[in-house]
Amino acid sequence: MEKLFKLKENNTNVSTEIMAGVTTFFAMSYILFVNPSLLSQTGMPFQAVFLATVIASMIGTLIMGLFANVPYAQAPGMGLNAFFTFTVVIGLGYTWQEALAMVFICGLINIFITVTKIRKLIIHSIPESLQHAIGGGIGIFVAYVGLKNANLIHFSASGTTITDATIVDGKAAAVSMNGGIVPALANFNTPEILLSLIGLFVMLALVVANVRGAVIIGIVLTTIIGIVMGVVDLSAVNWKADSLGNSFKELGTTFGAAFGEQGMRSLFHDSARIPQVILTIIAFSLSDTFDTIGTFIGTGRRTGIFSKQDETALEDGNGLHTKMDRALFADAIATSIGAVVGTSNTTTYVESAAGIGAGGRTGLTSVVVAILFGISSFFSPLISIVPNQATAPALILVGVMMLASFKDIDWSDLEEALPAFFAAIFMGLCYSISYGIAAGFIVFLVVKLIKGKIKEVSPVIWVIDALFILNFIILAIL
Repeated sequence: MEKLFKLKENNTNVSTEIMAGVTTFFAMSYILFVNPSLLSQTGMPFQAVFLATVIASMIGTLIMGLFANVPYAQAPGMGLNAFFTFTVVIGLGYTWQEALAMVFICGLINIFITVTKIRKLIIHSIPESLQHAIGGGIGIFVAYVGLKNANLIHFSASGTTITDATIVDGKAAAVSMNGGIVPALANFNTPEILLSLIGLFVMLALVVANVRGAVIIGIVLTTIIGIVMGVVDLSAVNWKADSLGNSFKELGTTFGAAFGEQGMRSLFHDSARIPQVILTIIAFSLSDTFDTIGTFIGTGRRTGIFSKQDETALEDGNGLHTKMDRALFADAIATSIGAVVGTSNTTTYVESAAGIGAGGRTGLTSVVVAILFGISSFFSPLISIVPNQATAPALILVGVMMLASFKDIDWSDLEEALPAFFAAIFMGLCYSISYGIAAGFIVFLVVKLIKGKIKEVSPVIWVIDALFILNFIILAIL
């Protein structure tokens, strides 16, 4: 242990690292409930996504612990899985297999930029205020998804607002509306909505009281309350269908699907879609990259996990010479591995800060988390009974936590505030993370042009904006 993880050098011991690993696992284990719930909306088998989540989290976290020797855990990222589901598949109309192919390519891109100086070029080109705005905007988006899943928001519209409708068997299967649609608070008159409200306040109380594992405890308590209220039907649990053995069978549907006929082979088949495909992959890569860098710097600087040498190497170096380099490489590798088994971007979790706060300083913390993820795979039948009303509050609270990024933006400076505002707001109101990033980058360029500060705009920003604008032109023509 000492030779592998250098415990004494990092002023820690085995018992502290184990406790830190348990703390991190319970802080982030809600992903076992939420990720299958989100990705299954694309048509992916629920149990397959559950097992893919476990496998990707285990392998990614083990690589982080054994290769980089840092106390960070990995799992399919919140926000990135919502982007995968609601923007790429449901919004843009790609198959989930094509979306997995995009995630795999994103992982390869992140590996490449990690081992070359391209990483430095990208990091220096994106304004810091926009990096914070993207993190906070994803928080708005995730919280909005939670509010919708909890059915706490009600929408109304008159027939005159309908611009297009798809009719199937005499019924409207899909309806497009203009700005006349009005959101409002739902009436609390059904058991399902009441359970969502109860679950939200239960989780709020646990989080505010600083209860360790508040999110997972809140999900469990809300599910139990749902059983009492009759919202959760235990008789519907199919212990055979939801068993670990069946999960492995269903995994055959998603494992390698990224490279199949409906995946990589069809992704670039239509030349008209290629610009949009490239933009979507860029959106995946940008969100993943900056989420990870922010997590590492934000938690590693104060605790000494990463030295000044590591932070300098992040911007000025290349290769895999420091812990920071190796940690970024582990993160990038995990994304491609996750795509192979069947899940959205696997990324480093900010909840790792909980374990670091408990004293975790080495990769042993990560190894403990990976082991706990493996043990969790035996409880898949119990996972299936967790209702949306129990996981929706978790989405809302994770969104709230991600809003902390906004505090680092100077809102009194319109030159900084305008791009940040459009990036964040468009993510939520347009229900698209990529369009939020597009809005922020384009407004940033416009502001700099008006202010006569064109030299402050990196060539990378020009390229990204050109791709976004080209995408909008193609969508308008189609």
